[in-house]
Amino acid sequence: MPNRLRTPLGISAVALLAVLLVTAVLAPVLWGDRAGAVDTANILQGPSERHWAGTDGLGRDIFFRVLVATRLSVILALLATGLGVVTGLLLGAAPQLIGARLGRLVTAGVNIAVAFPGLLLALSFAVIFGVGAKGAVLAIGFAVAPAFARLTSTLVASVAERDYVAASRIAGAGRFRVLVRHILPNIGEPLVVNATVAAGGSLLAFAGLSYLGLGVQAPDYDWGRLLGEGLNSLYVHPLAALVPGVAVVLAGLAFNLTGEAIARQIGQSTPLFTAVRRRAPLPEPTPSSTVDKDTVLAVEGLRVTFGALTPVRGLSFTMRRGEAVGVVGESGSGKSLTALAIAQLIEAPGEVHADRLEFAGEDLRHGPDRAQRRLLGTSFAMVFQDPMSSFNPTQRVGRQLAEPAVQHQGLRRREAFARAVDRLRAVRLPAAERRSHQFPHEFSGGMRQRAMIGMGLMGTPALIVADEPTTALDVTVQRQVLALLQDIRAADAIALLLISHDITVVGQVCERVLVMYAGRIVEDVAAEGLPDGARHPYTRALLAAVPHLGTDRDLPLTVIPGRPVEPGEVPAGCAFAPRCAYADDLCRQEDPPLEANAAGGRVACWHADLEPARVGERHE
Repeated sequence: MPNRLRTPLGISAVALLAVLLVTAVLAPVLWGDRAGAVDTANILQGPSERHWAGTDGLGRDIFFRVLVATRLSVILALLATGLGVVTGLLLGAAPQLIGARLGRLVTAGVNIAVAFPGLLLALSFAVIFGVGAKGAVLAIGFAVAPAFARLTSTLVASVAERDYVAASRIAGAGRFRVLVRHILPNIGEPLVVNATVAAGGSLLAFAGLSYLGLGVQAPDYDWGRLLGEGLNSLYVHPLAALVPGVAVVLAGLAFNLTGEAIARQIGQSTPLFTAVRRRAPLPEPTPSSTVDKDTVLAVEGLRVTFGALTPVRGLSFTMRRGEAVGVVGESGSGKSLTALAIAQLIEAPGEVHADRLEFAGEDLRHGPDRAQRRLLGTSFAMVFQDPMSSFNPTQRVGRQLAEPAVQHQGLRRREAFARAVDRLRAVRLPAAERRSHQFPHEFSGGMRQRAMIGMGLMGTPALIVADEPTTALDVTVQRQVLALLQDIRAADAIALLLISHDITVVGQVCERVLVMYAGRIVEDVAAEGLPDGARHPYTRALLAAVPHLGTDRDLPLTVIPGRPVEPGEVPAGCAFAPRCAYADDLCRQEDPPLEANAAGGRVACWHADLEPARVGERHE
């Protein structure tokens, strides 16, 4: 992995910054006396062998005064930049730290502040905080903050919805920990670049405030005061203004170019572990005595709303220990939202309502407390559909697998890492020890998916939710991943909720199939009877739309007519009626309930007993 700091640009930038910092440290010690020496016999002299840049109105050496002023100029600029960066980070990350509702108010305030020019803000704050170096630091720092906060807010929002962040939340990591461990490292490069640009801008801002008499006050001096003094004699002694101006430009270049080189290295040398205080193991959650011990998940009347939209409408189902249940349906039917609601990952403005929502005997309707977070972190495993976005790209795979064990099981870092390697072996990842030290981008798609399953096995899962785990994988790897999930389920009697758009795959892997349409379950059918036992027209249409070896190639492929229903446009009556071959006035007026049928399943259709018709053929 190349080191960006060893490129010609990186070496030059670091060398220039090093010269600047060394000058800031040593110049007052080496040349402080010469810079302050008054020589009335040599007032406003031009360049000479004794005074390289000439003298000022009191005969003091301008060149040495610029060198000595480096310390105060750099310190004040860094203080203002640090204040602006910290304030901007807090404001920009407010939605992540304090919640979406209060965060929106903070973001609105930031947007208003960004509308004002930075120099105008700095001047306004300088008047508020008063004349002097302290007031200038506060003024420039708070003037820098809004733009940095706006950038941070945008970057945090772009990363906060990634799968590896959701996985960290399932593992029970708090908001601050998620921000520091998983979000900030992935947005570090633009933040570093903008922080260094802000440092250069702060140098210029201080020069401007000091020039106007609002910054550093006599007898102290920085580059801004020297620049102001030099401009008074610009026509007779131009070097008096040129030398401090050149110093400001070179210092800005040093910060900006070094930051650019470092930014490219962000995330490539993240340490394997950070110090984590050992936590005492929390007590095991005790299942409610009123719940069947074999019931892993019980859902009744589950609804997910986003304001006036209700993309999940009244789902009810149960899962028992070791049972494999598939959820199928077209895109937008609410499959993934159902899984996220069960995992407690729906955030504002989304809301989850349920008559009953219990996992391992614990009621999840009141929001996850510490015990519930531990329960979800150790007994609930979620495999997301995109293996690339399932892992934090700035952290090694072994470290990410070990995090839940350190967080919830009280293991030491070394013990947790050893278990991570063991789990990678359990999911048949070759060279698990070596792979645990690699980054996600060094894994193939199938290997990343196996590692994601291994992360779910770090605890003692009672339920694995696999949200389209074979997406973007070739057929051979798909079969391997599905076989692995089956083996894991059979070995430890783990319940499996498999979400997929492919009804035939679900029928091969699962024991029961839940068919979803327009946010509700329209059929609950045994997988073994799926080809002949499906009673809902939508289920039959999904089966007919899958080509097989016996498909007549001379005929056009079967398709489901029409388009899926949008969550905000669900019609009265049966949502599938506009696309159904059996629809009549009853279907268009009343929504059929999900009721048990003679085959032992459940179906929501007024005409479930009719013989199948060809998809798209209107029933008379």
